[in-house]
Amino acid sequence: MDLSFTPEEAAFRDEVRAFFRDALPPAIADKQRRGEELTKQDHVSWQKILYERGWIAPAWPERHGGCGWGPTRQYIFNTELGLSGAPRPIPFGLNMVGPVIYTFGTDEQKAQHLPGILTSDVWWAQGYSEPGAGSDLAALRMTAERDGDNYVLNGTKLWTTLAHYADWIFCLVRTSKEAKPQEGISFLLVDMTSPGISVDPIITIDRAHHVNQVTFEDVRVPVANRVGEEGMGWTCAKFLLAHERQTIADVGTKKRQLALLRRLARTLPAGAGMLGDDPSFRHRLADLEIQLSALEYTELRYLDAQHNGAERGIEPSVLKIRGTELQQKVTELAVEALGYYALPFPAPGDSAGNVPDLAPEGSRQALGDFLFARAATIYGGSNEIQRNILAKMLLRAA
Repeated sequence: MDLSFTPEEAAFRDEVRAFFRDALPPAIADKQRRGEELTKQDHVSWQKILYERGWIAPAWPERHGGCGWGPTRQYIFNTELGLSGAPRPIPFGLNMVGPVIYTFGTDEQKAQHLPGILTSDVWWAQGYSEPGAGSDLAALRMTAERDGDNYVLNGTKLWTTLAHYADWIFCLVRTSKEAKPQEGISFLLVDMTSPGISVDPIITIDRAHHVNQVTFEDVRVPVANRVGEEGMGWTCAKFLLAHERQTIADVGTKKRQLALLRRLARTLPAGAGMLGDDPSFRHRLADLEIQLSALEYTELRYLDAQHNGAERGIEPSVLKIRGTELQQKVTELAVEALGYYALPFPAPGDSAGNVPDLAPEGSRQALGDFLFARAATIYGGSNEIQRNILAKMLLRAA
């Protein structure tokens, strides 16, 4: 495996690094550094900067408005994005429904939806999970009954991230109860302003409003909004989830978090000295750095295989499992290191007023990050399901 970058790739890495350093607005950079919640407008402003630079959709083909980059440039871009601390673009349009539309959609669907996704003028939500159908997604029950040129939707979607901001939602719906569970599912694009849709907030353990329950009562959706043939939804769903899991390792962000933790440890007292000198802490930090290196080399092996024409196999599931488990371990060690400093974490949107932060800079949201990371091994396909996928693929190959 050749891990060295070509001179052209090294120059591109330097260009990307300089762009993230210079182009991120100072107000957003300060919020990121302090661990404060970004507003929708913050995300839109930053994503429009990426769009103007031509870098909003690294994996999209050029003919659809993307960068058309190969795996190496995508890897460099995503790694440098994580290292920089710049906000990662909201994925539901760019990384999820966008690729489904340009792969399986009609020309009319591409013309209608792809431009708004690229410019961030249209926000999307993902309507997959339901009560009783999360990890076992094929058990979904939300119905879409045909009525002339429309489907009539009834049911509930759960844990729907940022649905309170979304203009559109892409949904897996049951269009047939006669076929096998996976064969009776279709993929629909739904305007969130349609009559009959209600969005109720769910406040998660980190006291934030990330997710929602979305209820559909006799919602009429044009048949023209179906992506692919009726009953083809499971194919679209698997395609989408593979794209989601491929970027979930996020090695760059974890490197930045561990570097911050190492810096914090030099300022935090522990016994008669500093935490950074404590042998137990140093051992745990070194162990996480070793695990992160292993994850990075796994991702690089995947990158090398792609260069050699290998088809996508078990790698997205491996990266999802190890990436999310390591995310939990990194945030756990950060909270343990901060101790009492981590306890008075602010609820998102709280104003500190004229009370200065007592904790070291960079630790403000450590406990919130730790609490939210409990969900990382569940969303995107739970890690238990990923292990089932690995077992089936590897045992079948054996």
